[in-house]
Amino acid sequence: MIRPMRDEVERYGHYSLAAESMYDHPFQWGSKRTGPDLARVGGRYSDEWHFDHLTDPQSVVPESIMPKYGFLTNRMIEPSNMKDRLLADSRVGVPYDEAMIDAAIEDFRAQADPDRDASGLEERYPGAEQRNFDRRPGISEMDALIAYLQVMGTMVDFSTFQPDPAR
Repeated sequence: MIRPMRDEVERYGHYSLAAESMYDHPFQWGSKRTGPDLARVGGRYSDEWHFDHLTDPQSVVPESIMPKYGFLTNRMIEPSNMKDRLLADSRVGVPYDEAMIDAAIEDFRAQADPDRDASGLEERYPGAEQRNFDRRPGISEMDALIAYLQVMGTMVDFSTFQPDPAR
C-alpha cells in the first residue's frame, strides 16, 4: 500500500518505498485494501503471536475476518530448488547477485536454524533474522511467512527521515 498523504503517514508511519520490495516478486503493491496494512509489522509482534494469529486469527483478534492459515505448518519447503528460484527471479529483475544465488540453499537452511553459522547469511542479507520461526521441526511455509512478516518495514532506516511539509 502506498501512502503519500500526511494524515496517512502520521497514522501508519512512513509510506512504503520501492526499495523495501526489491526482493518481492511479483510485487504486491496495489490500491485495494482489505485488512490492516502490514508494511511496518516487522518486529512489532513475537513469532508466537504471528503463529497464533495465522493459525487461528480470531483467537488473537476476535473481530478478525481473516481465514485460518494453520495448514502452512504442515507444508514443508524443500530447499533443493532454492538456487533455481533465485536465478529465475534474478532474470526478471530481483536483485540477487551471484554470491546470493550460489549460497541459496545454505542461506535457506541457516535462516531457519539458530545453531548454524549465519555469518554468510548476515553478510549477504543484512538484518536477516535467524531462528526456527514456528518452533517446529523442519522448515515449513509457516516459517517462511513469519520470517517475511518479521522483516516487513525493517529494511529502511527512517531515523534520518525529514518529512516534506508540503505533503
